[in-house]
This record gives sequence, C-alpha cells and structure tokens, in this order.
Amino acid sequence: MASPGPSADGPAAQNPLTLLTLDELRQRTSVKWRMHPPDVLPLWVAELDVPLAPPVADALRRAIDLGDTGYAHGTAYAEALGDFAAERWGWHNFRVDHTRVVADVMMGIVEVLRLVTDPGDAVVVCSPVYPPFYAFVSHAGRQVIEAPLGRDLRMDRAALDEAFRRARACGRRPAFLMCNPHNPTGVVHRRDELEAVAELAGRHGLRVISDEIHAPLVLPGTQFTPYLTVAGAENAFALTSASKAWNLAGLKAALAVAGPQAVADLNRMPEEVGHGPSHLGVIAHTAAFRAGGQWLDLLLDGLDANRTLLATLLATHLPSVTYHRPEGTYLAWLDCTRLGIATEAPDGEPGVASEVAGPAKMFLDHARVALSSGHVFGTGGAGFVRLNFATSPAILTDAVTRMGRAVDAYHPSAG
Repeated sequence: MASPGPSADGPAAQNPLTLLTLDELRQRTSVKWRMHPPDVLPLWVAELDVPLAPPVADALRRAIDLGDTGYAHGTAYAEALGDFAAERWGWHNFRVDHTRVVADVMMGIVEVLRLVTDPGDAVVVCSPVYPPFYAFVSHAGRQVIEAPLGRDLRMDRAALDEAFRRARACGRRPAFLMCNPHNPTGVVHRRDELEAVAELAGRHGLRVISDEIHAPLVLPGTQFTPYLTVAGAENAFALTSASKAWNLAGLKAALAVAGPQAVADLNRMPEEVGHGPSHLGVIAHTAAFRAGGQWLDLLLDGLDANRTLLATLLATHLPSVTYHRPEGTYLAWLDCTRLGIATEAPDGEPGVASEVAGPAKMFLDHARVALSSGHVFGTGGAGFVRLNFATSPAILTDAVTRMGRAVDAYHPSAG
C-alpha cells in the first residue's frame, strides 16, 4: 500500500516526490516502470514519481462511490482551466466557449492540424523537440520541416523565418507546431520570443498550434506566457491538460483552446472527437486545476530542489556532461558529447521514442539507468540524453552516481 500523501485539508506540507519508496513505485504497471527490468532506474518517460494529489484522488473516489462512470458533460473542465490560467498566468480573457475537450494533447494536435492544414502540407517544428511531433504529424499525412534551436537552446528567429518560407512553398496551408514550454530543453519562451513567432507566422501565413501541456510546471524564477495572450496569435490554437503536472496521463482528457479568429475552425471539429476523453479523466483534470494548486506548489518546490541537486550531482560524478538548467518541466537535457561515446543513431526517422542509442544505450547497459535517447528528438539531439528528475532525491542521487561509475569504467572500444 502506498504511503499517504499530504491531506486534502493540508496538515504538514510535504514534498510529493519523497512520499513513495522505490519498492512502492515498482508495483506500478505503467510504461515507466514496466518497460525495463526491475534493476533499472527509469528516468526516461514523463511520469511523476508521486501519489495522486489528494483533491484528484478524492474526486475520483466520489465518482466511483456514486457509480459516476458515464459520459462526460458540461464545461467544468474549461472553467477550472480558465480560473487557473487567470490566477497563475494572468490570462483574464480566457473564453470557455472557445474550447473543446479532446482525448489528449497529441490527439488534439492532430485534430487541429486536420482543421487548418491539408494532406501534404508542411508543419514546422523547432528541433530537438518532443518525438511524437514527428511521428503524429507524419502519420497524419503532413511533412515536417525543422527550424533548429539556437546554440542557447532558444528559438532562432532566422531559422524560423527560413523554415516558414520553405513551409509556405510546400503547400497551401502550412503550420507551426510549438512546444511551450519546450520539451526536451525545459526552455520557457519569453513574451518577446512569442511575439516574434506571431509576427513571422502572420507574415508567412502559417497557423500556430501551441502545445502547453507543461505550462503548470514552470519553475521558480521564470514566468509562463500563454501563446494565445500574445498580440498576433488571434488565429492560433493552444492545447493543454493537467496530465504532466498532476501525473494523469492514464486518465484521458485535454482541452483544445482557440484564439478568437480560430473559433470557426474549432467549431468544424467532428463531434466524434469528443468521444475520446474519459469521463473519469475529465473529473480528474478538473479537480487538478480547480483544487490542486497547493499540491502543485509543493511539487514545484520539490522539482526546484531536484533541479539544483542534479547540478551538484553532475558536477561531482559527470563533470564532462553539460547541464542545460531547465526553466520549466521536470526534464533535463544533458549534453554528453564530450564523453567520447559513439552517437550514431539507428536508421530511420526521428520520433520513435523507444529507440535507445548512443549515451542513453551506454547508461542503460552499464549503469542500469533508463534515459531518453537524444537522437529521437530530431536534428541536434544526437549525443544528448533527456533525464526525468521528477523522482525522489534518493533515486536521483543513486541514478547519477551509477552513471558516473559507468562512465569511469566505460571504454568505447569495448562493446
């Protein structure tokens, strides 16, 4: 049985990342804990090592006790997000009637692409970027054009300008699919950067779709800017959910939000899209945005501490690895190119997140730590790994210590 989390009534404020033991976590049946053998520490896929936030657990228990497991109805989810967005991000003109519930953020992105682009049209992404951007866009019959991030891992205006020009030449209705905050780098785009995106998109005639699933996970010292609050974003879309911040990926429900000039497009979304979300998912995500703020603040404090701890651990055990300190998310983008490990990626397109190569394969084989291979994030990812630090300090310390020992013992010519 899992250790109790902080009470919904809020007695002792506890870091949610410290409430589950490794033995308890290994009882989970999700992909993070079942993809690899039990001797592997899994720091790869974006799942949190936390109990459910008490307000979410309470809402689900009430639904189960009532047998409230039918079809979702109403606008409570969008209302909860609107209130959360106003309080946290200053988004005071959020419109509930400009939203639609979809199964999850990536399926929502695909449905929006079907509304605003045609088969064969180009979709620009800023690489390295979340691998499903490649896979889902390609499977939807659109082509991906990369606008590589700059050396500082921020969006590069010149690269965007050139990619937007190419996209415009490739088809009638191109789009820009943006990660805000950015996965895997943890960069949180500034308002001036988003204004530049809007200006370029307007000039070149691209529609912008902003994946804002990590928006609640902006860490201390940085402010999140919703793309739809930026001048020039009136015909854009944003997609978000409580999935990443409250660990609800298994409870399907997300929101597609349209700018005021995109509402007519949103209204063309087929009715059957709304059958994908789970009623329990809607209940859980609504409770997270409505009542999960105190728990989220405890989590953010824990993630901030882990962000600092990771820097110390890397400096001690892996000094040759460059740590790009994230501003948001719980993902660390580690430059391992100085380790002297072969970084050749397997043949094929980026986006297949299960492929392990280069430094990630070495760490899996020799340290028994599972990380995400950089090459699946597209151009600029080879030689990097993505590490999920949303775990206990003890597990994080063990993992990086193992990684350091593996590098000390590893000889590239052997194996």
